[in-house]
Amino acid sequence: MPELARFYGLVIRMFAETGERHHHPHFHVVSPNGEAVFTIDNLEILAGKLPSRERRLVEAWAELHRIELLENWARLQAGGQIVPIDPLR
Repeated sequence: MPELARFYGLVIRMFAETGERHHHPHFHVVSPNGEAVFTIDNLEILAGKLPSRERRLVEAWAELHRIELLENWARLQAGGQIVPIDPLR
């Protein structure tokens, strides 16, 4: 799964859906403390769980980079490659 960003022990990834596309645009987060899938539009957790501190970090990062996330989603679904996104600093 292509990596978009890495910061504070969090790894943000996104992948292209194959077959019938029925999911909301989303990204995956992996940390030492859990995993979660976030929608891009409203940052709702679709699956998994993260500790509240890590969730807030992901939400802050995603709010800053929502347009880039949506562009990467469209790029992947069209068969292209992702463009890495700056980490939260």
